[in-house]
Amino acid sequence: MFESSEQIFLAILTVVVFAAFVKEWLSAELVAIGALLACVFAGVLSVDPGSANNALMVFAHPAPITVACMFIMSAALERTAVIESLGSWFERVAGGSPTRMLVVMLLLVAALSGFVNNTPVVVVFMPIVLAICRKKDYTASKFLIPLSYAAIAGGTTTIIGTSTNLVASGIASKSMEPFSMFEITKLGLIFVVVTFVYLMTIGRKLLPSRVTLASIIDNSTNREFITHAYVKEGSDLSGLLFPDSVLAKQKKIRVLEVVRNGVRLTDPLPEVRFEEGDEIVFKGNLEAVMGMSNTEGMDVRGQTQLGLEDVRTESAVLMEGIVGPESSLAGKNLKQLNFRQKFGVLILAVHRRGRNLRERFEDEQLTFGDTLLVQGPAEKMRQLFEQKDFINLSEPKQHVMRRSKGPIVIGALCLFVLMGALGGHFGIPQLPTVQVALGCALLVLVTRCLDPHEAFQAIEWKVVFMICGMLGLGMAMDQSGLASNLATSVVNLIGDDSPHLMLAAFYLLAAVLTEMISNNAVAALLTPLALYVGDAMGVDARPFVVAVMFGSSASFSTPIGYQTNTFVYGAGGYKFADFFRAGFPLAVILWILASYLIPVFWPF
Repeated sequence: MFESSEQIFLAILTVVVFAAFVKEWLSAELVAIGALLACVFAGVLSVDPGSANNALMVFAHPAPITVACMFIMSAALERTAVIESLGSWFERVAGGSPTRMLVVMLLLVAALSGFVNNTPVVVVFMPIVLAICRKKDYTASKFLIPLSYAAIAGGTTTIIGTSTNLVASGIASKSMEPFSMFEITKLGLIFVVVTFVYLMTIGRKLLPSRVTLASIIDNSTNREFITHAYVKEGSDLSGLLFPDSVLAKQKKIRVLEVVRNGVRLTDPLPEVRFEEGDEIVFKGNLEAVMGMSNTEGMDVRGQTQLGLEDVRTESAVLMEGIVGPESSLAGKNLKQLNFRQKFGVLILAVHRRGRNLRERFEDEQLTFGDTLLVQGPAEKMRQLFEQKDFINLSEPKQHVMRRSKGPIVIGALCLFVLMGALGGHFGIPQLPTVQVALGCALLVLVTRCLDPHEAFQAIEWKVVFMICGMLGLGMAMDQSGLASNLATSVVNLIGDDSPHLMLAAFYLLAAVLTEMISNNAVAALLTPLALYVGDAMGVDARPFVVAVMFGSSASFSTPIGYQTNTFVYGAGGYKFADFFRAGFPLAVILWILASYLIPVFWPF
């Protein structure tokens, strides 16, 4: 199989990269870019201009550029309230019964995900679904897995529906006729219908009944309030460390933070030494706040032996949020973050991997997908959720929307779809997908549907760089001949007279790998192999590429294979096994279906 030291090096590198993805030794984009650099340092790839194996060519590849443009288009649809309007319409229409809500949600999310990046679709719909479930007393876990599955299935209906399709089609376009916008729609729609029927019948019975994190605490009976008080001149508190003061011994009231000269102290509370004029922020339920002077020797209305003078009392709100993929909180624990002093809110509980952590979670490192139960003043909550660190589950994010620009964004998206679908017909020029994507992204920027800095923030650079890195590894495998040798070995193993069996194996391999590592990485690794296998078997490689596209998107069995699964994992209070129980039968059904239908739609 290995004919040179380069091929041996690349084989070892591929195994290391795969292990790094699975074990999460480093973030996916660092692993991918590291693999690209390793290929350059090993001499497999070059950086010389004009070289056929120039590693820098991956940054000019149409796939990551098109993916970046689609992030911009999705952000423009968000910023102009187009997606929010559809979500509001869903809320009005879907409130009649759980069945009606599920039907409308599945159809609407699947339709949107065919043309919009499915992550923002799920992010927008999650708080709406949770709000309806709280209002109607529905079980949220019966809806959130279907929400993610509908987004995944909907993404298979067009080439732009998911970045996986763009990566696979972009790599394949160098060796075959480019995929048109709606070429895969016929199979994608069948996937959507099958997913819909499954979730309305078998899957609905397999969905678990889980409690969300917010339901741990009854917000109506445990409503708490925030009290602000000053340390008066001559107070016994002045000069005392917090642990030495009577405030540290209060059971019904908790000190949240200390403000000095208008600035919140960021020192850990045990290290704070009180000074005259300090503003101390307390939290407690209404009875505790109003009865402090009787029960704890304190009177927030003033004139106490502690020298505290009342400032104001305000209601504390309880909200849920998810640690986002771009969050600066990931990899740190609450003690390191000094969360209470930094943000002015309390973390009451953490949900992770099917467990609700109520105690001793301060030492746990936060990670993408963790759901946090947060309590604090409404204004502090608003400031917290305005950052990219958290995705608000309690209510949709509120921005100043450019609603008047909505028709422009819809027009740009329709133009993109029409150019992709009708290019080469009716006198419409046939342009490369990346060219049309760049033009439409420029249109929404020029018309101020989205500001340049918002567009930059909207692009998930981790995904873009991960794609570039994996394209580089694929290029190295191609240039060294390793991909060709692997394809020949696979054909010899299965036999060159069984293209149908080979296609089923490709889909299964892609589906299994995408449950463990990034779907884009799977597409970048397997598409070149699919092309070589087609050549080695003497058949059209197009069906194999389609199998890679659909298999790489078929992440239903684990919460870590696809980003939308990770989002709903924490929000729904799910356990890891819930996804396998609900999603594995669907994955098997779709594998069998794809293995039969792909050769029918794309003959060998």
